[in-house]
Amino acid sequence: MKNQHKISRLIISFCLFSLLLLSACSPQPPSRFEQAQQESLDAGNRNTAVDKDAVKGATFNQFFPVSSGEYERVFTQEKSGFVQAKLKRNGEDLATLAIFDTISNPTAKDDFNNATDTINGFPMVEKGTNNTAVLVGDRYQVSIRSSNPNFDLQQRKEWLSKFDLSNLANLK
Repeated sequence: MKNQHKISRLIISFCLFSLLLLSACSPQPPSRFEQAQQESLDAGNRNTAVDKDAVKGATFNQFFPVSSGEYERVFTQEKSGFVQAKLKRNGEDLATLAIFDTISNPTAKDDFNNATDTINGFPMVEKGTNNTAVLVGDRYQVSIRSSNPNFDLQQRKEWLSKFDLSNLANLK
């Protein structure tokens, strides 16, 4: 009886070990995140990951213009290499302000190769009809996108000059 019990336990142990080995060796379907990453790559987006050396988003907050008078700055998104805020006047959305670390997408700097205008000495370009950006320290893209049609190019330039661009340029 003892031998039968030992044999039964041995057979059960062997079966469990075999199942474990087989399941570990079988290919696993991709996680939903891996699948989304692959779909993005298949669609042609080659810069989907944030570079490990990207500046933490919270670090950028100090370089944004501060709220004053009827203007309010409200941070809306913050992640490694990026931070975004809304500019509001009397509670109404005027524009989206952002700082992006191009280390995660170096080709983003190419937009500034033929820049003919500058803000505080940094190359400035218009991106479409409602977005204006500067490249700071050959690394950080600071942009303002109008969400209100009355917030025009001149106002975007004015607000870009209110960022602490010179200290942002020194950020490593």
